[in-house]
Amino acid sequence: MTNIKEIAQYAGVSVSTVSRVMNNHPYVSPEKRKSVLQAIDQLNYSRNINAIHLSKGKTNLIGVIIPFTNHPYYGAIVQGITKQANAIGYHIVIFQTQYEREKEIQALNMLQMKQLDGIIVCSRISEMKVLLDYQKYGPIILCEDTAQAELSSISIDHYAAFSSALEYVVAKGYKKIGYSLGRKKSRNSSLRTKAFNDIMNKYHLLNKKEWLFEGSYHIKDGEKLFQDWNSMIDKPEAIIITNDDTAAGFILTANKFGMKVPEDVAILGFNNDSLSEMLDITTVSLPLDWIGKMAVDLFENPKVIRHVKLDYTLMKRKTI
Repeated sequence: MTNIKEIAQYAGVSVSTVSRVMNNHPYVSPEKRKSVLQAIDQLNYSRNINAIHLSKGKTNLIGVIIPFTNHPYYGAIVQGITKQANAIGYHIVIFQTQYEREKEIQALNMLQMKQLDGIIVCSRISEMKVLLDYQKYGPIILCEDTAQAELSSISIDHYAAFSSALEYVVAKGYKKIGYSLGRKKSRNSSLRTKAFNDIMNKYHLLNKKEWLFEGSYHIKDGEKLFQDWNSMIDKPEAIIITNDDTAAGFILTANKFGMKVPEDVAILGFNNDSLSEMLDITTVSLPLDWIGKMAVDLFENPKVIRHVKLDYTLMKRKTI
């Protein structure tokens, strides 16, 4: 591979002159600049980007760990990250993990190797200890409601949001209530489960483990959720579904089977994405775009550890 010294020899100039041309330094004569550019072209020179990054001490790249790229929840957060990152001169590198630990470690290793300036974790499967082990290599920002103190985070108060949704369902007169989650073991899901158990105890309502549904991510999962619900002899009369895509899939499938929402079963979703507006789904609106923007703000100030929580809004529509 051609190096700067060979370019200098070919162009008949000093190495420092080549360096100034390559870094667009203004104090180079037109003749020398032309000679260097011709030499670069003739020798088919490619700059070693890794070496440049090392010399500057940064890459202007932020790694973003997400489980899925085709999910509106994460898509909205990434959109916010991208807008804010571009505004400060950064680009993002997406790591779609499908909740595979090795892919998360790959991103963290790139941080260790100085190929990234920091990482924003939208959702994870790795233990907190793993992230803390990599903290010394650069800022790691969490988009989750976390109990730890060492890493900055931006999140919704999922316990409060889920409690608010449940209080609304109970106030509407429903007593047999079920709910769906993505993963039971995630931090956000554990907070939602705690909120559900607390509200059920508060109002002395039936809390059946069969009325907890798992694996709700996409619109197709709503079809399965409906089938699981419909096959039950003792069914919940209202279901809180933790994303609007799955809620939409449930409602559309119910319509195919001649059932009406909320007459046959009431539905409350989460996120307030475009599908919930189109189908008039009662939902909890989450400021996902702002989560992304704030995550980049936290990345910019790594020395100050902050835990920011954003507000939510209950959107009262026609499915409950």
